[in-house]
Amino acid sequence: MGLYAEVAGEGPAVALVHAGICDSRMWESQWEPFKRAHRVLRLDLRGFGRSPLEPGRFSNARDLIETLEAHGFERGTLVGGSLGGRVALEVAVARPELVSALVLVAPGLPGTEPTEEIRAAWAEEEAALEAGDLDEAVEVNLRTWVDGPRRRPEDVDPAVRERVGEMQRRAFELQLPVGDDVEEQLLVPDLAQRVGEIEVPTLVVVGEEDVPYMHAIADRLVREIPGARRATIADTAHVPSMERPQEFDALVLGFLEEARR
Repeated sequence: MGLYAEVAGEGPAVALVHAGICDSRMWESQWEPFKRAHRVLRLDLRGFGRSPLEPGRFSNARDLIETLEAHGFERGTLVGGSLGGRVALEVAVARPELVSALVLVAPGLPGTEPTEEIRAAWAEEEAALEAGDLDEAVEVNLRTWVDGPRRRPEDVDPAVRERVGEMQRRAFELQLPVGDDVEEQLLVPDLAQRVGEIEVPTLVVVGEEDVPYMHAIADRLVREIPGARRATIADTAHVPSMERPQEFDALVLGFLEEARR
């Protein structure tokens, strides 16, 4: 099954892999500045944006590898947010020859014990979906991930909330009809035990207002990936590339330049 992907620019390769509450549109602010000096790819994973979801088993990491190869990306930087960060980690472990550097933005990590706060948010989302209340399910995700635990909705740029809400709603619309007839299988089932194998320059980025769960994952990855470093962006939660694009771009583009030296 073909995934939606877009490629632009010339230069060192960079692939942008979206978060689970978003799709490739989350990188809109990065598209122009990144492609000025890089060949950039962004894609919609299965069940997000413009990529369909069909019953059966699949691997997001395998899909990413196939997309990179289809577009001639032999080796490059993977920039992944949340779900996309976990997928980038899998590719870095399974196919290290494809990855020259990693930028992990509040990445997921299988096996990390969810906090009570995250369990409660998941339960709220499930209850809303079971009640057929898509608006409330979207709002639960906005409160949890875009606002964060210390901010009110009115503290966040309403345009960012609206854009993330549109992407999250689109994901629900694609995923709910398939239900339990689809299953993602990890390409690297023991990923959490193998991140120490990663040898490329790695930057872990977290929004200061993100949930403690994501900060704990970031701390662990910085401890276990050799040479990895962490950066925190103020006044943003789970999508710093959208809320603070100038700070994000300066940080990531500076890291990419340094990593090539």
